[in-house]
Amino acid sequence: MKLFIASDIHGSAKYTRELLAAFEREKADKLVLLGDILYHGPRNPLPEEYAPAAVAAELGKIREKIVCVRGNCDSEVDQMVLPFPILSDYAAIYADGINIYLSHGHRDTPPLSKDDVYITGHTHVPLNSREEGFLHLNPGSVSLPKDEKNTRGYIICEQGLFIFKTLDGKEYDSAR
Repeated sequence: MKLFIASDIHGSAKYTRELLAAFEREKADKLVLLGDILYHGPRNPLPEEYAPAAVAAELGKIREKIVCVRGNCDSEVDQMVLPFPILSDYAAIYADGINIYLSHGHRDTPPLSKDDVYITGHTHVPLNSREEGFLHLNPGSVSLPKDEKNTRGYIICEQGLFIFKTLDGKEYDSAR
């Protein structure tokens, strides 16, 4: 199974379109969203082309392929306009023999075992780190990156390999 993992869209119609173009180009099976889909939040600036209803409509075109966890900016009213469920604060996927745990990253780290993979968003900064035996990854933010390179990107997971890419498809990091 090929997973396309992204986070922190924050209501940007422009970057949602770019994200969906990358998803189509990658020919992934599932789009995993790590929260903060529609609202920009009180500490963030308005992202380019802020249009939450347009984001919901664009994502609705592939709703059957989306797995989504709740972010700190996602609310009950967001769930009323999104055409797919926001599952909870945590979710898990077993793919290619790997336990992959998903969270936005604003809650405590769940108990993890050696060789588990924990993927979060929230910080808007890409992360590739081995912590206490588990792999901790973060794709950064689709619309409001906070790293010095302003990397807008995602992670592809396929056959136990996690590849970090920019929205235009350039690889810049990986983990196994």
